[in-house]
Amino acid sequence: MSTTRMFVAIRPPEAIREELADFLAPREGMTWIDPQQWHLTLAFLAAVPEHRAAELAAALGRTALRHNAFQLRLSGAGAFPDPLAAKVLWLRPNVELTPLATGVRHAANSVGATPDGQRFVGHLSVAWPRRPIDARRWLQVLDTFSSDSWRVTEVELVASYLGEGPHRRPRHEVVAALPLTQEQTE
Repeated sequence: MSTTRMFVAIRPPEAIREELADFLAPREGMTWIDPQQWHLTLAFLAAVPEHRAAELAAALGRTALRHNAFQLRLSGAGAFPDPLAAKVLWLRPNVELTPLATGVRHAANSVGATPDGQRFVGHLSVAWPRRPIDARRWLQVLDTFSSDSWRVTEVELVASYLGEGPHRRPRHEVVAALPLTQEQTE
């Protein structure tokens, strides 16, 4: 059975990616993730059976419509697994994404596309150091960044192909854009 590595995410618009890229550009000494790959993962699906992809997109679409579009801003920094031995540096969203992530994970599970078992922490990864580092100084710098706010109107189902992108990074392909419910105005 053939499977595809996938994730469900919120991708910042181009203006926000440019704003963050401009902030990071003069900060030397860290290998920053390519801005085109920046996203906030709601669920990671390591092995989606190919015959379930359309069913997965449909289930995720129904779930997305149960959630309203919302405003989001990036502000505050963190590190995984911790600041003293950081393997990932990230920025925090200003809104709680757990309800949306929980719905997405339930939808994936319902069609046999099992999400990873990691505890959900809303974040946008900006750097993956080559080896664990003491990141406290970097976190102080990243803590000074606060993005403009943007309206999140959809989530994306993305296929990830390891080693196929520039510099042997993953290549990401949007499989489906899944709209959130737009608030009705009178």
